[in-house]
Amino acid sequence: MKAYQTGQIRNIALISHNGAGKTTLIERLLFDTGVLTRMGSVQAGTAAMDFEEEEVTRNSSVSASLAPIQWDGLKLNLIDTPGYLEFIGEVNAALKVADSAVVLVEAVAGVEVGTEIVWQAAERRGVPRLLVVNKMDRENVRLERVRSSIDENLDGRFVNLQLPIGEGPDFKGVVDLIRMEARLGAKDERGPIPADMADAVEEARLELVEAAAEGDDALMEKYFEEENLSNDEIVRGLKQAMLQGEVTPILYCAPEPGMAVKPLLEVFATLLPAPNEAPVAAVDAKGATVMLEVSDAGPLAAFVFKTREDAYGKTSFIRVYSGVLESDNRIHHAALIPAKTEDDEAEFQLKGEVRVGGLQVVTGKETEAVERLHAGDIGSVMKLGDASTNDTLCDRGKPLAIAPIEQPYSIAAVAIHPVAQSDVAKLSASLNRLVEEDLTLHWYTETATRQTILAGMGATHLDIAVKKAQSKFGVHFTTSTPKVPYRETITRTSSAEYTHKKQTGGAGQYARVFLRVESADDNVDFEFASEIFGGAISQPFVAATEKGCRQALENGVLAGYPVVGVRAVVYDGKEHPVDSKEIAFQIAGREGFKKAVMGAGPVLLEPIYSVTIVVPADNMGDILGDLNTRRARVLGMDQEGAKSVVKAEVPLAEMQRYAADLRSMTQGRGMFSMAFKEYGRVPGHLQEEVVNKLRKEEEERS
Repeated sequence: MKAYQTGQIRNIALISHNGAGKTTLIERLLFDTGVLTRMGSVQAGTAAMDFEEEEVTRNSSVSASLAPIQWDGLKLNLIDTPGYLEFIGEVNAALKVADSAVVLVEAVAGVEVGTEIVWQAAERRGVPRLLVVNKMDRENVRLERVRSSIDENLDGRFVNLQLPIGEGPDFKGVVDLIRMEARLGAKDERGPIPADMADAVEEARLELVEAAAEGDDALMEKYFEEENLSNDEIVRGLKQAMLQGEVTPILYCAPEPGMAVKPLLEVFATLLPAPNEAPVAAVDAKGATVMLEVSDAGPLAAFVFKTREDAYGKTSFIRVYSGVLESDNRIHHAALIPAKTEDDEAEFQLKGEVRVGGLQVVTGKETEAVERLHAGDIGSVMKLGDASTNDTLCDRGKPLAIAPIEQPYSIAAVAIHPVAQSDVAKLSASLNRLVEEDLTLHWYTETATRQTILAGMGATHLDIAVKKAQSKFGVHFTTSTPKVPYRETITRTSSAEYTHKKQTGGAGQYARVFLRVESADDNVDFEFASEIFGGAISQPFVAATEKGCRQALENGVLAGYPVVGVRAVVYDGKEHPVDSKEIAFQIAGREGFKKAVMGAGPVLLEPIYSVTIVVPADNMGDILGDLNTRRARVLGMDQEGAKSVVKAEVPLAEMQRYAADLRSMTQGRGMFSMAFKEYGRVPGHLQEEVVNKLRKEEEERS
């Protein structure tokens, strides 16, 4: 593939609900432009964009894929994204590096929940959008119905750039409202506008010209004076209005038979922006924001937006924002570490040097070597050292970092259980590679339950991740619902005495301690103090007593969960001049602590999460009723357009299947996010159930 300069490049993300036809449209475009010699099929598992094992099995995309198309002197970098909401991380990554988005709406189904979500994601990013009504040749297509669905479910001003000629099986092509001509059939034959459409075309043309005029003050003045604009002026005005987020043009096509597809390419080329039409923000080593002109002449800033792992290593996908990225080169990489709280600032981190090997442009799984990537272009490189997703490749003399991709919190989790001993040895490495490939996944070891937890965006997301670990890395896992990581604490002050005495014939072990436990200050897990006076216990043995208390924190007296919020005080004791040893006082401290906690009214604490739920207003009653059954504390309700937003605090124990339950209650139109808030006390009757269940499990194991 020849090298393209910045102004000749278009970076376009295709986004929609699952099944709207993104992959099939790209397949058609690849075939029509000669990239493919045979058009593949999603259902047959032969589509160029769906090449992962799970994609072929499920007949659906689960990962974003690249398709560079050369057309009319331009390079169109199309990014095919998954439609399932559980893979929203792939959509966010694509929108991060795209300069525009094409939103597909299935002509029969209309705007579905996934389309609403990705539309909002594109709106937050501020990228100009085109809306394509796809599969116009399907049975039961009704143009009025799909247009009503668009107006009712998506925010914005929509204007027809085309009008369809026929609908359903009678779909023949489109009327181009700029050139005022018909585009007919799979061969894109040009012809006159059908006579029976003259009035509708005239009305749509007028609306289009008005929208274009409103995008530019000079055009508005001309329109007031002459009541018309030239074709070039319409394009200029529409493009400006799209960049400002004021207008979204609508187009129509049917990729399977290939009708009205070539006009899409023309619109992509004329209306969608090149990378250099807007500057890009970066951060330098001093933490100052720098606005970069997207140009080869600028300092190097190439952002790693995606990583693909396989048995041969990793492939890093890169968008060059500034400068030129050369093959076989050594450069540095930096990252902007997000602030942990609203009061903190993001931290610039210069990580070190990496070697850039052979650069490639990627079409699905196929690659083609290139010597360099110009500013604005997208490509890939294999084995990029320790550079990872969200890192920025830069010059050592002028380090820069692009802000990381914003991703949602995980809302579902499974406990991971290796099948064989060989899988245990590869557990950490394989999970790290899964997380490197998909930043909406994360894993950790929960000390309270001694489980390895893999968290993600839903059951399907996690199921595919586990299958990837098997197919790509040869590691076999089983999964289960994670145990709730309870904690234990005390409700009153209690004292206890414990004597450890052991005689084995020679020097023995002896230690006696008097301990008091009391509630610690807020946000303090454990605190130890000594009130020993007069040398009843020497200082080394006081330290050993503290060590024993800390050992006892790991396994509580109620159900074996970690103990928190406790202050332990050793206030008396006794030692033996010969038999007393540090190990003896450790044992006495540990057992004395347990004894004191048992008498201090121990209770269970459970994790409480802040939950935000967004649902159609019609579902509000069902959602509130369901939250009441989950021991939720509803904090407030808001209305955002046709959506209702509920904020609540809910115990984690009640949220472990909420993703599936919410989908069922709202027919897939509801979504939620959750983040840990604090630990709260478990109600007494539930505490008894938890403790009894745990003891029963222990008895069964023994």
